[in-house]
Amino acid sequence: MARRRRKRRQPAYEFKPDPKGTNYLKRLYMTRLQRLTILKWGTYAMTGIFLLVVQDVIMSQMHFSGATTDLPVAFILLVGIYEGLENGSVFTLVASLFYWFSGSAPTPICVAVLCILVILVGLFRQLYWHRSFGSIAMCVGIAIMLYEMTTFVIGLMMGLTI
Repeated sequence: MARRRRKRRQPAYEFKPDPKGTNYLKRLYMTRLQRLTILKWGTYAMTGIFLLVVQDVIMSQMHFSGATTDLPVAFILLVGIYEGLENGSVFTLVASLFYWFSGSAPTPICVAVLCILVILVGLFRQLYWHRSFGSIAMCVGIAIMLYEMTTFVIGLMMGLTI
């Protein structure tokens, strides 16, 4: 018969080092849902920055009937309305500040206009329409038209538009 070795018991007060071989992401102790949420908002941020660059470098050179596109505005309104009032309005505030400080925005009032539009159109969608792709697309289209009309009227008042 083989003899069994007795394990030496460690006292409770003795120091035990951390196990080796873990990476930095495992030490964060985040759940899968938290990781996916961070990934989603990081993707939104990177997409917004990419669209700002595309707007400034490429789309500002292209004119369609004398007008240029507003890719960042469409993206900000789309994410703001898609995410709902609580998360969408905070995203709209932060993203519209980036939009203003990038130099693409026509006036600083666009920060307030975008935030107000996301809140009002988001409220309208939540009160009267079901959450679907069609209702979100309609609300984003309505919000973009209202944004363009509002910036045009503000430009007329400030003497920036002929």
